[in-house]
Amino acid sequence: MLTQITTVVFSPTGQTRTLVEQLGKTLGEKLGLPVNHEDFTLPAGQKEKRQYGPDTLVVFGTPTYAGRVPNKALPFVETLFEGKGTPALALVTYGNRNYDSSLTELRNELQDHGFVVLGAGAFAAPHAFAQIGGEHPTAQDKEAFAALAQAAAEVLKSGKPLKPVTLGDEKPVAPYYIPLGEDGQPAKFLKAKPLTDSAKCDHCGICAKVCPMGSINPENTDEVPGICIKCQACVMYCPQKAKYFDDARFLSHKAMLESHYQKLAPSVVFLPKA
Repeated sequence: MLTQITTVVFSPTGQTRTLVEQLGKTLGEKLGLPVNHEDFTLPAGQKEKRQYGPDTLVVFGTPTYAGRVPNKALPFVETLFEGKGTPALALVTYGNRNYDSSLTELRNELQDHGFVVLGAGAFAAPHAFAQIGGEHPTAQDKEAFAALAQAAAEVLKSGKPLKPVTLGDEKPVAPYYIPLGEDGQPAKFLKAKPLTDSAKCDHCGICAKVCPMGSINPENTDEVPGICIKCQACVMYCPQKAKYFDDARFLSHKAMLESHYQKLAPSVVFLPKA
């Protein structure tokens, strides 16, 4: 018997968090259960191991980076979360290009660690750095969300044994998507890091606090000695708009996305079945 719902997210810019927590809230209302929120976006949340029993519904979400679960978040998914016949819903967001293998990868990891993933969804969202998908959430996104919430609630209320969800044609997890530039060639910007406009920066330190890799020096936020995953948290949350990227290959990929992916992508859900 379920006694609670727990949402779990990796969400540097907050879009995945909003989606996952909203689904948790909706299901809490439908099932009459309390909802707890857990977050492993920042270093402080990337240390403690968590275990969940069959009395907890876990709503788990990450964004899509290069068509997969973010590679720097994946080790935490693999090592920090353990279920024991725990019912779960797997959610990913993606920036209006394609979710590729991210949902399959997340579903697989959860199932490999003791969760029974009964439903799943890939939700289109505004891109983190390209000007595409800004109209999301659309009416179609909202309909997909409502369908997933309703189907999950009905299956969980039924008391019947849970069935693992099937994701379409069940393709295996593919290699990471290779970003392309405007010329159609691979755009290699792994080493790109954010810069600081010194005329705008007031040294508030917010960028260092929101970096999921802890890579920005809090004593001197011009310095980024650690790994940058291009999540855009520092850019998004800077109140002075002082953080930016000027790497030519990064900007070429951004331009390619804006040229080829203006059409609104759909949200896709795989509904629980009794």
